[in-house]
Amino acid sequence: MDAGTPTNGGTEPAGARRVDAFPGPYKVVQLAATCVAFATAAAHELLTLRGGTAPESVAVHGGHAAEAFRSERHTRVAGEEPKPLWSPLSGDYQASDGWVRLHANYPHHAAAIRRVFGDDPAPAVARRTAVEVEELVLAEGGAAAALRTREDWLANGPGATIRQEPLVAIEKIGDAPPRPFSKADIPLAGVRVLDLTHVIAGPVCVRVLAAHGADVLHVTPPGWPVLLDLVRDTDFGKRQCVTGLGAELSALAAGTDVFVQSFRPGSLARKGFGAEDLAGRNPGIIVVSLSAYGHTGRWRERRGFDSLVQMSAGIAAHGGLDKPRALPAQALDHGTGWLAAHAVMTTLYRRAIEGGSWHIKLSLARTAESLHDIGRVPDGEVFEVDPTPFLTETDSDFGRLTHIRVPNASVELAGPRAPGRDLATWW
Repeated sequence: MDAGTPTNGGTEPAGARRVDAFPGPYKVVQLAATCVAFATAAAHELLTLRGGTAPESVAVHGGHAAEAFRSERHTRVAGEEPKPLWSPLSGDYQASDGWVRLHANYPHHAAAIRRVFGDDPAPAVARRTAVEVEELVLAEGGAAAALRTREDWLANGPGATIRQEPLVAIEKIGDAPPRPFSKADIPLAGVRVLDLTHVIAGPVCVRVLAAHGADVLHVTPPGWPVLLDLVRDTDFGKRQCVTGLGAELSALAAGTDVFVQSFRPGSLARKGFGAEDLAGRNPGIIVVSLSAYGHTGRWRERRGFDSLVQMSAGIAAHGGLDKPRALPAQALDHGTGWLAAHAVMTTLYRRAIEGGSWHIKLSLARTAESLHDIGRVPDGEVFEVDPTPFLTETDSDFGRLTHIRVPNASVELAGPRAPGRDLATWW
């Protein structure tokens, strides 16, 4: 990532201070401003292609971008206090030789932890090594990550392999005629996006696409656990349906421009919905695959979330191994989501000119490597921006919501709808 090109440009709203860093040594704000700038530039290029008038330059407010990277902290029913982000079992636990993080926000992941360690995992975790705890929870179908140093991640983990993957991989996987755009004054007007993602990178990607005018249908499989607090945050501008991995989904995929999924690598392919399968049924489709631990190497099918990848990749060990120190935002999730939106819009432009079916691949772990590579915050004052100028209120199926506006959006987004509210059809 060329993190030095986009900057904290733009006009500072009243009450906001220019911000160069959140607490901690990593350049989270620079990552946020860069990713938002890339997506904004891609939207402007599409708008120009469609005969619309785009701004001459990309202006990104660093504080707005940074708070958008913490949008889940700000979204709430208007007038109510924010709810805890983590379930009671989720957290960092001290093992016999270090630390391990257990992720229990999904009920089935919490159940896996309880099957291994009971209702109070701390005493049992303390008797085992961090890697032993990680392996026990993963084997039971749960989600966990031991705290590793950067050196361990690169030498003994999959870090070296993941560093060989592109930050954003865009591969042509089939031939198809060009799909030129009609004239429009909204970048993604008329573009259909099928969203099969949950928590958080994928939903953020598609929220950005909706903010530039895409027609989005979010799919939840029957019986799938839903974290409503995150739906309220990431599903602005999306219709909501429930359908399984069968004929109904196949029909939706045949009529979409973009198919975004965040199942573990290989999972959908085994069910007939791999990128090549989709391209065979819908030549010209753009498939986006997001993963936690990359698309190659021995960890590619491992369950993971932002907080776990921070532990694995050595980011949470930036103060040593005495105690994990998390980033002040789930920047790997949000960064990956914004980069994926940039890649989708770039590929739509390319498809309009040269045609083809395309597969885009990103991962939280590869975004973590990019964050590591852009360097550290120099010593000096570090302060947080006031989010107030970037907040707004919108009506939704969950009541009137206070939330962060999507930076540089092309359209005003409708509030999130309840899962299953809409039919599984393209209008």
